[in-house]
Amino acid sequence: MGRLCRAAVAAKLAAMEELLRSNDPVYLSFVRHVLDEAGIHHLLLDEHMSVLEGSIGILPRRILVAADDLLRARQELGNATLTQPS
Repeated sequence: MGRLCRAAVAAKLAAMEELLRSNDPVYLSFVRHVLDEAGIHHLLLDEHMSVLEGSIGILPRRILVAADDLLRARQELGNATLTQPS
């Protein structure tokens, strides 16, 4: 059962592509919110690397999306804004 689960996870990761990488936790939170609102499943990698790096924030966190959703994710982020309309 363990091998089957690992194989399934590996297959899903192979079908994902990097959308972006950033050290800014606020920006990452915003991006994740936009993707959630659009119904685009995503994966945040390297979130807990600060334990290994000593909490100095030099390793960027990466957001991956399914390869089929990459273009739509980029479009959703392009349409999103950080300010409220006046």
